[in-house]
Amino acid sequence: MSRRIAPASPALSTTPTEEREPRAPHRYRAQLGALAAGAVPVLAFPAPGQAWLAWIALVPGLLLMQRAPGGREAAVRGWWFGAGFILAAMYWLVPSIGPGLPVLAVLIGALQGAVGYTVHRLLGPPLTTRRALLALVLVPAVWVSAEYARSWPALGGPWALLGATQWQHPAILGLASTGGIWLVSAAVVAVNTGVLIALTAVHWRPRALAAAATVLVLASGPALFALRAAPAGAGAVTVALVQPGIVEDPQARFDASARATAALVGQPVDLVVWGESSTTADLDHDPAALDALRGLAATTGAQVIAGEDARKADGRISKDAVLVSPAGVVDRYRKIRLVPFGEYIPLRPVLGWIAGVSRAAGENRAPGTAFHLLPATDRTGAPLPVGALICFESAFPDMARTAARDGARVLVYQSSTSTFQHTWAPEQHVSLAAIRAAETGRPAVQASLTGVSAAFDAQGRELARLGTDGTGAVTVRLPLTAPGTLTWYDRVGDVVPLGALLITAGAAAAAVAAAAGRRRRG
Repeated sequence: MSRRIAPASPALSTTPTEEREPRAPHRYRAQLGALAAGAVPVLAFPAPGQAWLAWIALVPGLLLMQRAPGGREAAVRGWWFGAGFILAAMYWLVPSIGPGLPVLAVLIGALQGAVGYTVHRLLGPPLTTRRALLALVLVPAVWVSAEYARSWPALGGPWALLGATQWQHPAILGLASTGGIWLVSAAVVAVNTGVLIALTAVHWRPRALAAAATVLVLASGPALFALRAAPAGAGAVTVALVQPGIVEDPQARFDASARATAALVGQPVDLVVWGESSTTADLDHDPAALDALRGLAATTGAQVIAGEDARKADGRISKDAVLVSPAGVVDRYRKIRLVPFGEYIPLRPVLGWIAGVSRAAGENRAPGTAFHLLPATDRTGAPLPVGALICFESAFPDMARTAARDGARVLVYQSSTSTFQHTWAPEQHVSLAAIRAAETGRPAVQASLTGVSAAFDAQGRELARLGTDGTGAVTVRLPLTAPGTLTWYDRVGDVVPLGALLITAGAAAAAVAAAAGRRRRG
């Protein structure tokens, strides 16, 4: 007589295949397949830009996890999937960190092991309506938890979050104004999960549930976008973005930026933005460079935000956004979140050897201590507080949110991606400004030394662009959001990833408790 075996937990039930182990050749083929499947979603990011693909791109990898013979093997496949994703999404880092990229991919890819385990436990046969409903909530939660974990600055930061694939679709980015990029990622994963259920469920009820959930998720972004129309009558400013082109010599780079700025004389410009590292002069101690910028501010009638990459009086190098008026330096912001390996090497006594086999930082830059707005003014002298952030800092949602809450009218990003000029990196980078604009309800601009320089309105719609093959200055009229206006994301912050962590932790605790109960009964 057979006896009934209790399920592992309401959230994570044991499947009949749990005890079987695959033959080694089959296991390795499936793991390599998961590694390859991890590269598929990258095609939805810039520069391939196949954003539609994001809504189904996870399905091949999820299917391999679902069909694993056991939870452990499913977790390994999830790990391989995550490693393949990082390798493909960040391949352009090879010149900077060399052999560090595969190590990074293996370490960060391990976070996706939890996705594989969850998919296998919930969506393995028999796929019931109840388990399908749990999967539509739990799989996105586990995915967002993994994205949030790898977004910790010490692990490299939030680059290539799945929601970023939708940067050219402001209607979808309506979700970002409510829950940040995290809610967009959750929506994309939920739809992929729904597609997997629809393709693999035997009974019609789980398929119907998956179809209804998919339609609801796809409609939620446009609905929120329609509800959050940009307010009228809040004024506008004209911003000029200066892009000198690929100029290796620092003085030539400065001179090219100065010429492009001088060409703006006579135009009604309110603010001029230069790229990151547009000058290597310490503007506090180099009167010639400062006088040149003061003269440009006087002749154009617009303050200039220059990118200073200079060795300071204490002997350390820092990267600053420096606001210059005809009277001199008004204020400066020093970059606080540096690029791992690009601007500093973590644990340099242990990992410093990487600088000898790559273009990793030969010495660590000095970080700033805190973020603050630059007190810019427009050409009439009216206040125009600016949230000026430098390069890699555009990847961090919390920094743009802080700027919005502090009263920024415009988000300004200074960039230098010349090292990665002929890769996908420049397009990936500029896409982040669109997302930050949609999250915070603030127009955002990015000025790059070598492109892409671009501007976006408060809903993430592109208004102007100067590609990697362009030089000079591009001017754009930016409609402003009314002072004090805050999106839901500005107000509530990272409730989506924190909620995802709570859901994930709760499911894990339930699974552990159920396993302990089985052992006691056994």
